[in-house]
Amino acid sequence: MRSPLIAVVGATATGKTHAALVLAEALDGEVVSADAYQVYRGLDIGTAKASPELRARVPHHLLDIADPEDQLTLARYLDAVHAALAGIWSRRKLPILAGGSGQYVWALLEGWQVPRVAPDPALRARLEDLAAREGTAALVARLREIDPEAAARLDPENPRRLIRAIEVVLREGRPLAACQARRPIDADVLILGLRLPRDELYARLDARTDAMYAAGFVDEVRRQRADGKGETAPVRGGAGYKEVSQHLDGAFDLAEAVRRHKLANHRLVRRQHAWFKPADPRITWLDANEDAPARCLEAARSWLAQRSAGQM
Repeated sequence: MRSPLIAVVGATATGKTHAALVLAEALDGEVVSADAYQVYRGLDIGTAKASPELRARVPHHLLDIADPEDQLTLARYLDAVHAALAGIWSRRKLPILAGGSGQYVWALLEGWQVPRVAPDPALRARLEDLAAREGTAALVARLREIDPEAAARLDPENPRRLIRAIEVVLREGRPLAACQARRPIDADVLILGLRLPRDELYARLDARTDAMYAAGFVDEVRRQRADGKGETAPVRGGAGYKEVSQHLDGAFDLAEAVRRHKLANHRLVRRQHAWFKPADPRITWLDANEDAPARCLEAARSWLAQRSAGQM
C-alpha cells in the first residue's frame, strides 16, 4: 500500500494552519509547510507563521529553512519537501501538507520535474532593472517573445516567477512547458480545501492585517533592513513587506501602507483562487468556519478508514 498524505489548501486566512494542527494532533501526524514565504527566517508576523507554542505541540517542517538573501527556488523546495516526507513516513507518522502557495502544492502532488537551471545573477539584475523601470508588463513582453504560452499562463504581477521563466527558457533553449514534465507523487493523497465567500474572506484578511501591525509588523521589517536584508526579494516583494518597505523609504505614511497591504492581500487571494479552483474534482471543499477543523478531521478519518479497508 502506498504511503498516505493529507493536504490542506486554499486561500490565505482560511484557517489552514489551525486545521493542519488539529489533524496532526488527532492523527499522529506532522505538519509540512507549503508556503513560499514562511520558508524564510525572520519573516514571521507578516507571513502568519505558526508560533513557537504551536510548533512545540507537533513537529513542523519547512519553516525557517532559508535566509531572505538565499532565495529558495522551486527545485530546492521540492528537494526539501521530498526529504521531509520520507522522514515522516519512515517514522510511521502522517504528513499534513498545509499552505496556500499553489505552485508548491501542485509541483509536489503533480510531480513537476523542475529544470535544474542555476540562477544567472547578471541576467536577473538586468531583468529586475527592466521591471523597476517599465513594470512587470515589460517582463511579460520579454517572455512572450521567447515563450508565448508561458507568458499567457504565468501571473503577470509576479516578477520573480517571470524572471525565473525567462532564465530557464533562455538557458534550456525550449519552451517552459517542455522543461516541466510531470510524474505524480507516489502516495495516496487526500486534498482538503478551505473556502469562504470573497467578501467574508476579505474582511477576515483585513482584520488579520490590522492585527499584524498591532503585533509589531513594522518593527519586523525594520529589523530585516537593519540586518542588511531590506533589498532581498522576499522583503521587497512579499505582500505587506513591500508596502512597509516603501513606507520606511518615505514613499507614503503608515496608513497608506496598511491600505496598500490589504489590497495586495486581496490580489493574492484572487491568484490563489486560480490555483485552487472550486470545480477541481481532486479537492474536497469545506467552508472555512469555526467548525472547519472538526469537519476536516471527520473527512480525514473517513478517508483513512476507506483506505485501510482497501476501498480506494
